[in-house]
Amino acid sequence: MNKGNTIFIGENKSFWERNRRSGGYLMKRRGKEIAISVFRALLMFGLCFMIIQPMVNRFAMSFMEENDLYDSTIVVLPRHVTLQNYVDVAALTNFPESMVNTLWISILMSVCQVISTTLVAYGFARFEFPLKKFWFACVVALIIIPPQTIQSALYMTFSKFDILGIFKATTGDTLSIRTSIWPYIMMCLTCMGLKDGLYIYMLRQYFKGVPESLEEAAYVDGCGTMHTFLKIMLPDAVPIIASCFLFSFVWQWTDLFYSRNFLSGYTLYAVQMSTMTTRMGRYYSTSLTDAITVTNGRSLQLISIAVLFCCIPLIILYCFTQRTFVESLAMTGSKE
Repeated sequence: MNKGNTIFIGENKSFWERNRRSGGYLMKRRGKEIAISVFRALLMFGLCFMIIQPMVNRFAMSFMEENDLYDSTIVVLPRHVTLQNYVDVAALTNFPESMVNTLWISILMSVCQVISTTLVAYGFARFEFPLKKFWFACVVALIIIPPQTIQSALYMTFSKFDILGIFKATTGDTLSIRTSIWPYIMMCLTCMGLKDGLYIYMLRQYFKGVPESLEEAAYVDGCGTMHTFLKIMLPDAVPIIASCFLFSFVWQWTDLFYSRNFLSGYTLYAVQMSTMTTRMGRYYSTSLTDAITVTNGRSLQLISIAVLFCCIPLIILYCFTQRTFVESLAMTGSKE
């Protein structure tokens, strides 16, 4: 004992002395720990390099003039720095308008999807109703089957939209709402939006892992079903709901299928980016009638800059929400 603290035998010995007394075991264990740490560091460095290196190359390429693209002596740092490339991409993608439209539409659709899928997932997790297994099989099919298989049906439904023949009986004709935002809102609210089946599955698995005793205690205290869902289940499910919102936002941000089918009346960034190559010749042409041929290197350069514009908001979003996202995955795994 020394000043109230216990000193264990051998604690003040040197590493080599303790290793000698252990018959070399301590040295082997320390070497194994160092080897594992070095291997883990190299593996993490390799994975990070594979992810970051293309972004670094695209960022460096964005400041190059066209002549630098074909100079084999230039690897990363450009010889002639220019910001005109960013101006050209902003003009080709209608940057301010397309980015603002993509932002508010992505947020609106994500909110609609989270509301509808949370209610449906809670119903699958807690209630019994006729053909429950069949309807959940439909949810799984919604994950597996690509939406392109029902593209024609969606086109016909919303180009000649009618509710039980009411519109045709009152106005003499059906409504064409395919190019407005309302078809997509209705699909998101009825769990037929982009990746809705996946969100239902994730939320259902989470709600099934929550102990039923929490709800039973709320019922004993006089809470109804909806009050229990809003006051007990939702606050506990905020991390997984936030993850579903992030997934929905990211997929909607870069979506082309639903955007081209239902949101053609809006200027969206993903759609503008996908059609850049067809408009480059007209943009760089000095004539109003003739288009010039843009080289492949120049096209790839501008597309790379457009991809950077598309990724930057998502990276910023992830930086602010990564804690909630990781927490939701950890909580979901612990409840299984």
